[in-house]
Amino acid sequence: MKLSVLDLAPVTAQTDVAQALKNSADLAQHCEALGYHRYWLAEHHNMPGIASAATTVALGYLAAHTQHIRLGSGGVMLPNHAPYIVAEQFGTLNALYPNRFDIGLGRAPGTDGRTLRALRRNPADAERFPDDVKELLGYLAEAQPEDPVKAIPGYQQQIPVWLLGSSLFGAQLAAHLGLPYAFASHFAPDMLQQALAEYRQNFKPSRYLQQPYAMAVMNVFAADHEQDARRMMSSMQLQFVALRQGNPGLLPAPVDDIRAHCDPYALAAANHALSYSAVGNAAQVQRQVRQFAESTAVDEVMLTCHAYDHEARKYAFEIAAKI
Repeated sequence: MKLSVLDLAPVTAQTDVAQALKNSADLAQHCEALGYHRYWLAEHHNMPGIASAATTVALGYLAAHTQHIRLGSGGVMLPNHAPYIVAEQFGTLNALYPNRFDIGLGRAPGTDGRTLRALRRNPADAERFPDDVKELLGYLAEAQPEDPVKAIPGYQQQIPVWLLGSSLFGAQLAAHLGLPYAFASHFAPDMLQQALAEYRQNFKPSRYLQQPYAMAVMNVFAADHEQDARRMMSSMQLQFVALRQGNPGLLPAPVDDIRAHCDPYALAAANHALSYSAVGNAAQVQRQVRQFAESTAVDEVMLTCHAYDHEARKYAFEIAAKI
């Protein structure tokens, strides 16, 4: 089983965007040395606590600071972009750093309605997602010399395209197109098993894959002592509660007793969303990640640690890597 990393480039009260991205480069180097397989950044907009909005720009920065770990988008929110531009951007990255990139595609906008309008997009654009995916594939490996419009760079490049999802839609489309599939179970746990079953049962072999390849994401908060790991997780719980209440902000500092800082119903909702989290000391975290891998039978587990302290985050991935 391969282990990989999802990074949201957290911005805290003690960091700015520049430092957050420098921390991401440092973490990518660290995870590369630890043997993680791939390292993805996520696209979110109008989120003060997330620095990876310009995902392809940030990926170029990470590529310049690493040697061989695979890099990618987890994901590029395709309704926000013309497929042709995505092909050119990743084609450029792949030309500079060959055979190191994945294009993970999501259907959600990754933001609110007002920001969506600022992106010059229409909410209805999400309905074109299947056609947009096919169009993007047509600009990459499927491109032909006789095509009147070519993505240059991008033309005929063998850049793996993944479909991401938190419901059945992405699983069904990935199965139909014969593409690898990743499920966002780190914040949307409810349909994980059903989506994986849907993907595997309906998968059609393609020029990209002969058999299904699935990945699922879980949170990891690991420390020498369980109490420290639970304190580390409190930052994400606080941010999740605030986000659900329409108050996105910087990643909050951790607290000793999360129950003293949150409405119990809001905390229960956040904890449900974060159900797939490995929390505790080394033995506990490694057992929980193994159980997750066994229960899902995924080919790859992607871990994310949205923690306040950068060094603690690095150590969490170090503990998890020992699986």
